Amino acid sequence: MTEAPVRFDLPEPDAFTRPYWDAAARGQLLLRSCRACGRAHHYPREFCPHCWSEDVTWERASGDATLYTWSVVHRNDLPPFGARVPYVAAVVDLAEGPRMMTEIVGCEESALAIGMALRVAFRREEGKEAVPVFHPGDC
Repeated sequence: MTEAPVRFDLPEPDAFTRPYWDAAARGQLLLRSCRACGRAHHYPREFCPHCWSEDVTWERASGDATLYTWSVVHRNDLPPFGARVPYVAAVVDLAEGPRMMTEIVGCEESALAIGMALRVAFRREEGKEAVPVFHPGDC
């Protein structure tokens, strides 16, 4: 019997991050928001990285972002990335403030520009978690 290859692109949800992944499966992006200072943050943490308060909660994000920076990956030997090359790895500024590492889909590299408007989408695979990716509306 042949074992399935190890995947390096899928999360391993735990009890704390389960709400994030469940929302992603519904097509919603969640952020952690601090009730003490009012700031959002990402990646999910049990405390606010701005004021250190533990009074944080899950909030639905708008899904809007702007492109901060990107790089085209031409080689990646980890499964399944090798089958996806070239792909665009990026950092986006979410409308709520936090920066997020992601992938840009549905757009040629030549059309990308710093500050361009992006919208969240979700890469879904049967029986796996939905992973947020971003795409421009005009590509």
